[in-house]
This record gives sequence, C-alpha cells and structure tokens, in this order.
Amino acid sequence: MSDRRSHVTFQHGQEFLAAISERWNYQILREVFFGVGRFGELKRALGISANILTARLNGLTDLGLLTRRAYRPDKPWYEYELTDSARELVVPAIAAITRWAETYATDGDVTRHLLMHTVCGNPTSPYLACSNCHQPVEASTLRPMPAEEGGVEQG
Repeated sequence: MSDRRSHVTFQHGQEFLAAISERWNYQILREVFFGVGRFGELKRALGISANILTARLNGLTDLGLLTRRAYRPDKPWYEYELTDSARELVVPAIAAITRWAETYATDGDVTRHLLMHTVCGNPTSPYLACSNCHQPVEASTLRPMPAEEGGVEQG
C-alpha cells in the first residue's frame, strides 16, 4: 500500500472513480462522512445485506479510503472512518454532491445535511473558489486552458 501512496499515477484516479461510482461504495463513504461508522449502523442506514457491506468495506479499506478500528474488545466489531487522503477528495466531493442533490431535489422530503467549519465553528455551505480572485467558481465561469495558454506541457 505504501507504494500506491508514494507513486500515484493516472490509473489511481481511475481506480478511485470506479470505486466511488459503485452504488454501495458511494453510499458507504457518504454515511461514514456524516458520522455513521459502525457496521450495524451502516447496514441499517443503507438497507444493505451483511455480505455485500462486508465486501464493500473490505474493498474501501484495501483502497486506502477507510480505516477500521475495533471498538469492542470481546467481539470483532469495527468502526470505520475516512482516511486522511480520502478526506481530501471524498469530503469536497460528497459535500458538493449533497449540496447539489438538496438544491435540485424534486421531492419535498429532503433531509438537509448541515456542515460546520471547524476552524471558525460556524455552519457553512462550502463552495469552489478561484485561487486568485477568491470569487465562487461556477460551471459557466470555468474552462480548461490549452497547455500553451498556461497549462503544463506534457513531455
């Protein structure tokens, strides 16, 4: 696993996207982000069978997206958390997807997931901002630049 973390390639990005695009994996990562980390809690929250949940949790742990910690000394019961590297990508992705889904949901029964910024202690609605002017970045205000306009040339 240390090899994977020390030498990330484009393939790792594809592997990650394939992993989170799988129906159960995304839902598991979302639930763990929102604080549901124990096997039984995940099983109930998702309505997933134990064998599928076990397989998905093992796969996400093998990919380095989740860590598992025993919380009972007498039984092999585990609690799952996002790894630091997973938090770098999963947290912004889940926050953005959740915000989008809550904004455009067509049914009236939408649970709003509040987020708190731990630095200032206030509720927040995170957004993507430009690193230069600090204005919000929207899909309509963003375009890729060809390498000759400032992107990095691939040699």
